[in-house]
Amino acid sequence: MSYSARRFAVLVGLVGISGFSQGLLLPLISIIFEQNGVSSSLNGFHATALYIGILIVSPFLEPPLRKYGYKPVILLGGAVVFIALFSFTLWESMWFWFALRLLIGIGDNILHFGTQTWITTTTPDHKRGTYIAIYGLMFGLGFTIGPLFTQLVAIHQNLPFIVSSVLCLFVWIFMFWIKNDYPVDETEMDISSSNTLARFTNATKIAWIALLGPFAYGFLETVLHSIFPIYAMRIGYDVALISIIVPCFAGAGIISQIPLGAFSDRIGRKKMLTIVLSSGTAIFFAGTWFDQYLIGLFATFILAGLLLGSLFSLGIAYMTDLLPRMLLPAGNILCGVAFSIGSITGPILGGFYLDYFANQSFFLMLALFMAAVSIMMYFFGPKKKPNNA
Repeated sequence: MSYSARRFAVLVGLVGISGFSQGLLLPLISIIFEQNGVSSSLNGFHATALYIGILIVSPFLEPPLRKYGYKPVILLGGAVVFIALFSFTLWESMWFWFALRLLIGIGDNILHFGTQTWITTTTPDHKRGTYIAIYGLMFGLGFTIGPLFTQLVAIHQNLPFIVSSVLCLFVWIFMFWIKNDYPVDETEMDISSSNTLARFTNATKIAWIALLGPFAYGFLETVLHSIFPIYAMRIGYDVALISIIVPCFAGAGIISQIPLGAFSDRIGRKKMLTIVLSSGTAIFFAGTWFDQYLIGLFATFILAGLLLGSLFSLGIAYMTDLLPRMLLPAGNILCGVAFSIGSITGPILGGFYLDYFANQSFFLMLALFMAAVSIMMYFFGPKKKPNNA
């Protein structure tokens, strides 16, 4: 195996374990808090800590990368993650755990920024799409596998945290065999940093409709992983079943990523997004009738994942269609911000929904949310397939 292939394997391995830790923590802590009698609204607010951490650190990432290179930045992010994961075993306190989730969000964002930038700047043009697809696939696989390990809480509450921290440490160690490197386009990055506010304002005006994809995906991902386990426990499902049901959404999304993306190239991103959003609305409305049946839950999660699991990537592709090339960096950052805002909004609204509409199906909230987003997608934005300038 060549050095570049080994480096790529280590980088995507770190991304996979990052997805694993996020996929594990969301349902695990929700289940622990529910068993301890914490209200669902407070439980939902607690789940936003990771995404608040992502937003906090985002403005400060580029200068250290340019000064110290990729390797130190990635090592720092990975160290923050596995130390914070293990620290969950030291003291069970709601606000201490909130701070730890905040740190994991910061560490994960540092890790992703370093690995993603390193991969995209060192991959040949003719392989870039494939490599980024593998990158996303590894995170999705980790996020899908993570909830399965919530069953370890039945053996001991600290066991899932110990396992995830050890796995993260194991993959992190391999970074010491990778040589450091620096971004090569520093001049270009310096030029692009001028008039930042104007670039973000223009990108938002042109492509705000495309940001609904990442926003909706962030909302769904976190609410299904952090709030649904609470609802499922209240209607009689045990932790073992919940840990199998929850990953079905992310797992099904992995299967449909490439087919939906290819189909959107033919019919246009706006039309594709409208189709999947309206179909998702119908699936969640149907789920309100079948959530008392195990097969109905599995079907709802799998079908929703197949259609809605590509919202983030479709939104990014639509943003790329809409924006001129010089505004694409700003557009990519805005997609990440939209995803984080959706990830923060989902658990908060979901927690309040369970508190104040306890007699209603959990899927009714998701159906209404998807209906609102699909209506906006259909009526706003350009009607024709845009040509990137």
